[in-house]
Amino acid sequence: MKTHEVVIEAGRSERHYWRDLWRNRELLYILSVRDISVRYKQTVLGTSWSLIRPLITMLIMFFVFSKVAKLKGDPGIPYPLMILAGLTIWTFFSNAFTQISTSITANANLVTKVYFPRLIMPLSSSVVSFIDFLVSLGLFIVLAIWYQFWPDWHILFLPFFILLALLASFAFGLIFAVLNVRFRDIGQLIPFIVQIGFYACPIAYSSRLVEGNSGEWWHPLYYLNPMVGIIDGFKWSLLGENAFFKPGSVINSVIIVALFLFIAIYFFRKRENTFVDEI
Repeated sequence: MKTHEVVIEAGRSERHYWRDLWRNRELLYILSVRDISVRYKQTVLGTSWSLIRPLITMLIMFFVFSKVAKLKGDPGIPYPLMILAGLTIWTFFSNAFTQISTSITANANLVTKVYFPRLIMPLSSSVVSFIDFLVSLGLFIVLAIWYQFWPDWHILFLPFFILLALLASFAFGLIFAVLNVRFRDIGQLIPFIVQIGFYACPIAYSSRLVEGNSGEWWHPLYYLNPMVGIIDGFKWSLLGENAFFKPGSVINSVIIVALFLFIAIYFFRKRENTFVDEI
């Protein structure tokens, strides 16, 4: 028979936090499965919405930016593929960021009833977003086959940019998750930030156009956005050398994401014990 020893000791949970996090990995699985089933429960199309949303968005953006605004994509790359590549990685980031930011308040019933490492809730939210991302990536593969556009050796770097996008969403999402517990106005601010980021990132346009304005005052600020390097790198991995990619931008992304990830984890751990009182 398997027995468990319960040790009550001051500060024990702090010292063994990461070990407790690993021991509660089954809870991470349960919460992830629950969130996936709740999202598509009683829907007629189910996971097909992960295909329908990016497809319709891509068609609208193609018409607006290509036909109306007359913007040009990177040479030799079908414009719809360029849009869908940027849209796929941005949707992954924005969905993960939004769900991580609201993960604590959305699970208030668990937070106030039982102890477990609260970091499990943001982690489970990122798992759900990753499943949606894989479905959207499948749509890109189908469209690439339609255009007879085949990836080259650049695709070896694809996992790196996916991981970087996940870490970016986790870093910024954790900070907003803590703030959202204390200030519920943050919940109203998050969709606004996502909307601004959608236009500030090279999703429906190429950063090649931004390089043409290198003398403008806002040019350096553009590359301080960590998602610029991530999105450009993701496009470059899928679409090859014709896709514009500035290596220096991804260095900025790595530094900024690493810095904010360290700050976010420290901030989350510092405020974690106050969630019960503030929620």
